[in-house]
Amino acid sequence: MVFKFNLSCRKSWFGFALSLCLAAVSSPSFAQTDAETTVSTDKKPVAAASSSKPKKTNNKTTKTTKNKAVPSGTPQGSRSVADATNKPTTKSDNSNFKSSTVKPSNAPQARNGAASAGVAVAGTMAAVRSNVVLVQDLSSNTILFSRNEDAARPIASITKLMTAIVVVDANQSMSDMVEVTASDIDTVKHSRSRLPVGTKLSRSDMLHLALMSSENRAANALGRNYPGGLTAFVAAMNSKAKELGMTQSRFVEPTGLSSDNISSPRDLVKLLQASASRSAIRQYTTDDQHEVRSSGHATLFRNTNGLVMNPSWDIKVSKTGYINEAGQCLVMVARINNRDMAIVLLNADGKGTRVGDAIKIKQWVQQTQVIAALDSSRVQ
Repeated sequence: MVFKFNLSCRKSWFGFALSLCLAAVSSPSFAQTDAETTVSTDKKPVAAASSSKPKKTNNKTTKTTKNKAVPSGTPQGSRSVADATNKPTTKSDNSNFKSSTVKPSNAPQARNGAASAGVAVAGTMAAVRSNVVLVQDLSSNTILFSRNEDAARPIASITKLMTAIVVVDANQSMSDMVEVTASDIDTVKHSRSRLPVGTKLSRSDMLHLALMSSENRAANALGRNYPGGLTAFVAAMNSKAKELGMTQSRFVEPTGLSSDNISSPRDLVKLLQASASRSAIRQYTTDDQHEVRSSGHATLFRNTNGLVMNPSWDIKVSKTGYINEAGQCLVMVARINNRDMAIVLLNADGKGTRVGDAIKIKQWVQQTQVIAALDSSRVQ
């Protein structure tokens, strides 16, 4: 009897315990807790989707940054590309700046019609390096660009344009022979010459070489052979300057070797205009070369301004010059866009500078806004 009771109690107990186990296994809260425990013991915790911690790759933190927009066609990784604020990265590139903020030294200025039409003088003209610059449209007398144009200064061999005007206007025979003597040797600057003492050439040839190749002995010989000699010749030079309205000019000799020969850019424009009105000066200053014969020997001379040989230039009058006090000089009348332009460049540093400046000026004048400015000035 006791045995049956114990067996019955055991069965009841086991049944009750089994029911509790089944109820616990089927409970949702129990199953979730068990799953988390299993993951935490077998694997590293998986970061939640909302976690702000950076991902790790090869034990290094990888930062995620937002890429900036790069202009189309720009090589990737280029350091010259402007950033997202569009600030220029290279100040030497004037195209990145407004023209009103880019000014060369000595504050170049646009004047008259060009200024009233709002022609930009920066960019191309900011790169013009000559210390003294004047660009003037001769048909309207509009000064398009100027820098330090008011002061008189040494003009070196540009003097020879006045020498030529006096010679031409004197109406001396151009076929007369003129001889180079010891008195024509340069004792001021000790410059060299390809005309040895004793050379005999026609007045025409002497004038040709003085203008085209800037031959100092030829220029001095022309002055010596003027009626009354050098003294009368220099007086005629100053008289002609006064006649032309060159109020800031003075001449002491015909070659330009003396730094006492001075003129202002505005006066030099008048000198260029007077030179352009004389056919012999137009021809001789723009010939690219000229051969002369003396004592049976032929000598070839070339123009000191290489631009006269450039087919893209239409130059009416040209003259170069150089002494230490004047620097490298170049004056021209050039036909640009069917307009005669006077270009005066003084005190440049190097022959290449004056030629380069002339090219920059031509490019600037050819721009649409410059032509529009000239048309506007004429209407006004």
